[in-house]
Amino acid sequence: MKTLELKFVNELEKVVTISLDNPVEPTDPVAINHAMDVIIAQNAFYSSGGDLVGKKSARIVERNVADLEI
Repeated sequence: MKTLELKFVNELEKVVTISLDNPVEPTDPVAINHAMDVIIAQNAFYSSGGDLVGKKSARIVERNVADLEI
């Protein structure tokens, strides 16, 4: 399973991560950057450390899970 993680900085300079499952591939860094700008501009999310005020990073995380028969 793949997840797109958008990492922001809040007013207390703490990192806030928003995770989205099953991102569209191939990913478009320009679109992701724009979406992060819109999230900040529209104050779409609030964290316990205040509003999101900056972008830190974005990444795709892939997790493989294998069930074991016991």
